[in-house]
Amino acid sequence: MSSRKIDVVPQEAEHHADASALPDTRGLDFFQADLSFRQVLPLYLAADVAAHLWPHLRRLAAMLGGKLDALADAADKNPPVLHHRDRRGIDRQWIEKHPAYEEMERIAFGEFGLAAMSHRGGVLGWPEPLPPAAKYALTYLLVQAEFGLCCPVSMTDSLTRSLVKFGDPALVARYLPALTSQDLDASAQGAMFMTEQHAGSDVGQVQTVARRERGEWRLYGDKWFCSNADADLAMVLARPEGAGPGTKGLGLFLLPRNLPDGSQNAYRIVRLKNKLGTRSMASGEIKLEGALAYPIGDMAKGFVQMADMINNSRLSNGVRAAGLMRRALTEARHVARERVAFGKRLEDLPLMRRQLLKLMVPTEQALSFFLYTAETLRRADAGETAAKPLARILTPLIKYRACRDARKVTGDAMEVRGGAGYIEEWIDPRLLRDSHLGSIWEGTSNVVALDVLRSARKDGAHHKLAEALVAELAATRGLAKAQVALFGGPLQRAADFIDSAIKAKLSDRLARQGAALLYHATSAVLMAREAFAIHAASGDARRLLLARLVLDHRLSARDAFAADDADWFSEVAGLLLSDKPVPLEKALSLSAR
Repeated sequence: MSSRKIDVVPQEAEHHADASALPDTRGLDFFQADLSFRQVLPLYLAADVAAHLWPHLRRLAAMLGGKLDALADAADKNPPVLHHRDRRGIDRQWIEKHPAYEEMERIAFGEFGLAAMSHRGGVLGWPEPLPPAAKYALTYLLVQAEFGLCCPVSMTDSLTRSLVKFGDPALVARYLPALTSQDLDASAQGAMFMTEQHAGSDVGQVQTVARRERGEWRLYGDKWFCSNADADLAMVLARPEGAGPGTKGLGLFLLPRNLPDGSQNAYRIVRLKNKLGTRSMASGEIKLEGALAYPIGDMAKGFVQMADMINNSRLSNGVRAAGLMRRALTEARHVARERVAFGKRLEDLPLMRRQLLKLMVPTEQALSFFLYTAETLRRADAGETAAKPLARILTPLIKYRACRDARKVTGDAMEVRGGAGYIEEWIDPRLLRDSHLGSIWEGTSNVVALDVLRSARKDGAHHKLAEALVAELAATRGLAKAQVALFGGPLQRAADFIDSAIKAKLSDRLARQGAALLYHATSAVLMAREAFAIHAASGDARRLLLARLVLDHRLSARDAFAADDADWFSEVAGLLLSDKPVPLEKALSLSAR
């Protein structure tokens, strides 16, 4: 670990008399800067929950341009270090983490209880478990400063969910208190050890073996990519000795880091990964050498049960992608507003306006999509039958598209800052590096797109999604039939496209196209619905314009030789780049062109 002193003390906002100084978001009110978040979130939370959550969101957002940014930067520059022996020569592995990372753990796990709030009451003073939308709203803010830590937070939350859902009651009673504790000295973190070098995305090729020895299960094998490598507990896929091939032969096991007597379990962290991004968080290779593990649920349904944890993590990936894009957009808009070139603010230059809107559209899509998915998950967990297939298809959809969009948005936002954006003193390089991981964790783009098609083939989830949303759109007060057709039509066409691909036996080749169409069309409908609800509350219908831009730029073929409607685009850009309310009549007129 570097001995160089790192300043982790947030500095106050800097004010320069020199107009040539680079615009800096240090000290910016990120909550106030994110109008969309403030408008959209209340649509997906009960009024009493939203009112209670508001000051906590403001408190977390206030850290983004100061304390959390400084801590995240220090942790990124000082990655974790693996130690194999202590100073007395005793073989004892531990991972040394920078104090800045440990302080962020205290904030995320302790102060805000992000890994606990879905599983018990009392977190942030709320008497019951908080709904998924509340947890993901806080995650969306946290990730705008720190991506790496959000992985352990998500996996601890997901492991707890799977343990409670499938685990033996005795195991739940033993480990749940630590998994949901906000006292870091008494808490436990979770992980998921699934990937193997020779198997990769083909989980059915997993070779880790589970053997029954003296009445206990022992694991033998190698896991190739294990994030949060020193987690107290990990969910592990292994093949019980004698079980059949493929995913149907896999069992799910809970692997403790330490045994009941306090000694370390029989597995080693071979090395830590030197990663492009998420440098603050320890990912490593694990060698299982007869490690004690506890079976979880039905041994014949190990992969199915692990898939529940994977899907929960996939949604978290989509939320993190949304947060990365929002931070990148906030940085770009701040620079464009404050920087003057050629006698004008950058934001007033036509090409810059176009670039900012290209950053804005996918960012806004992801915000609506993750909140809708979170609310659908809540309904499904509550036993609402109709919500279950929707949650099943929405989760891989956001993982597929939002994570891919984040790579482009963070790169294009870096360009707005110019050469300074390429310098590690600014947040842009870290946003770009971290954004590339979302498309790899919990399934690459190809794997996740195929999963979208799998849910369509299995229970027609794509048509159920389209039917539910178009019905809600048609019931939206004030929306004319022509507008219902304008925004609902593409969603029905996307579902039909997937049908055609399946019938023509081309679904494997067209999976990515089908998933992208369904994501874009769904987000357009969501934003159109939200526009009317927000307008009723505050007189602002701007999201209707964003929905129209999704149709134009993400769902329409474009003649490469045709010029844009400059007047229309200029008017729309002016409205969206201002925080002034957009009247409904104006939004309807512009969206119906």
